[in-house]
Amino acid sequence: MTPFEQLDFLYSPSSDVQRDMDYFTRVLGGRLVFAVDAMGTRVAAIELAPASPLLLLADHVEGESPILVYRVKDLRSAMAQLEQQGWQPETTFEIPHGPCCSFRTPGGQRIAIYQLTRPEAAGHFNGRRDF
Repeated sequence: MTPFEQLDFLYSPSSDVQRDMDYFTRVLGGRLVFAVDAMGTRVAAIELAPASPLLLLADHVEGESPILVYRVKDLRSAMAQLEQQGWQPETTFEIPHGPCCSFRTPGGQRIAIYQLTRPEAAGHFNGRRDF
């Protein structure tokens, strides 16, 4: 049994968020959900298709691989379950929506799990356009 409920976000590294945001919206036809410039970082959220995960273009995400961010019902329980199955966590932190833990698979894929404890966070950023 898997603790994963849904893939909510795809965090993609971006060396130029403005350029990438323009491409995803103007060329590919994505809908800009928000573009935030705060605390020394830029993040733009793009919806490419209805009911799909948000693509988050972020200049603070290092590396070249995206991070798949899955929602779980309870972060601590999910972490305990995955650890019993041989999983190794890397780091825990907070995202606007709640607590989160990221890790890499043996093949190098980047995944994070988070618990939605602040559902109002989505509404706080929607429509915001800092750049």
